[in-house]
Amino acid sequence: MDSSLLGLLIIIGGIAALLAMIILARIPAFIALLVTSIGVALAAGMPADAIMGSIRDGMGGTLGFVAVVVGLGAMLGAILEHSGGIQSLSRAALSTAGPRGAQWALAGVGVAVSIPVFFDVAFIILAPMLFGLARRSGRPVLWFAIPALAGMGMAHTFLPPTPGPIAVADLIGANLGWVFLTGLATGVPAVLLGGIVFAPMASRLAGPVLDAGPASLPEALEEVAPETDGAKPPSALAVLLIILAPLALIVLGAFAGMLPVPEAVQGVLTFVGHPFAALLVACAVAYVVLGLGHDFEPEALNKVMGKSLEPAGVIVLITGAGGAFKQVLVDSELGNQIADLMVSANLAPIVMAFAIAAILRVAQGSATVAMITSGTLVSAMIDTANASPIGLALIVSSIASGAIVCSHVNDSGFWLVSRYLGLTETQTLKTWTVMTTIIGVSGFLIACLIALIAT
Repeated sequence: MDSSLLGLLIIIGGIAALLAMIILARIPAFIALLVTSIGVALAAGMPADAIMGSIRDGMGGTLGFVAVVVGLGAMLGAILEHSGGIQSLSRAALSTAGPRGAQWALAGVGVAVSIPVFFDVAFIILAPMLFGLARRSGRPVLWFAIPALAGMGMAHTFLPPTPGPIAVADLIGANLGWVFLTGLATGVPAVLLGGIVFAPMASRLAGPVLDAGPASLPEALEEVAPETDGAKPPSALAVLLIILAPLALIVLGAFAGMLPVPEAVQGVLTFVGHPFAALLVACAVAYVVLGLGHDFEPEALNKVMGKSLEPAGVIVLITGAGGAFKQVLVDSELGNQIADLMVSANLAPIVMAFAIAAILRVAQGSATVAMITSGTLVSAMIDTANASPIGLALIVSSIASGAIVCSHVNDSGFWLVSRYLGLTETQTLKTWTVMTTIIGVSGFLIACLIALIAT
């Protein structure tokens, strides 16, 4: 049998085993990825004494970057949540936009909030506001929820410094500044289609909302208000600037070498534009301005920041295991064999990236796992050294597009939306699932269009 074809079968078998362990056996993704890495290495004929070294190098190299970024991002989000900053930003956006612009404002708030805060936390924080708008306007809650969910879902998968795009960018060697810009270019139009345009149709497709509706609020939402300790919430402008500051620094750092400024200034911009420095600055400013500046006790702030690392730890470990899988594919040369098949089949990397991510997303549910596994496979199959910066960034956007499509019953986000909006499973499939698919497919098509023009 041809070695490239054999390599393909080994990888397919490894992916099938990975999905079986996660979906059927309910084995944690971290363990499943490590076991798959070992199994694929053995099947590829790697020496037994080299396998663990490969896993160590891959995991260590990935964690050295991702762990710091995810940890700092989680702590920044915790401060924003605990201080009431998210609520301040949401209220200000809606007040400025008015009733006619509420959907646009909610889509924007969804994007801004989901950058520093995990998706589920962001949605739970915003849910009472969605029901309040529905009560006051007499419109269905989905009229407001779909734009907010579209913004949150897009930011969760398309924009750094959220964990998924950060991990994929690190795996394939993409420049984070370009990843952020291509994420905006592909994700924003996708949100407009999936959030603003689709919202009225979603309201009609769902029919009557059975449990919650505009007139009532699910009891669970009464338990999610931030612990503000009676302190005055921060201004929306301060919150927005703190959220945007690390993004602006990262983009500036990425393009510092192109700016017409002295070399010393370029060095400073490159330093503060590194994600470590940018997020550390944002955390420090948030701690002082949103925390201590609003009379929060340091002990309380330290407690919520420490607690925020609990969910971050799971993401970090999964990402590290994805890095180990990548290194096994590289060291065993399976990636090169698949690359040869891809070239002979004339399949563009951006198309392959979307297809792999979409299949994994539908099969096992988690967007983060789909992104990391896809990034692992793609990084081992493409020549990153000769790829253009924008081409690599568009591959990240393509993976993000595939990882958001068709959220259904194996995705925790599906049940979160269903529970808090009072939707049946059928209603959630008609609305939430369709919305995520619109975002994913439109984001992918826009990425392909940009690739045709710019690369």
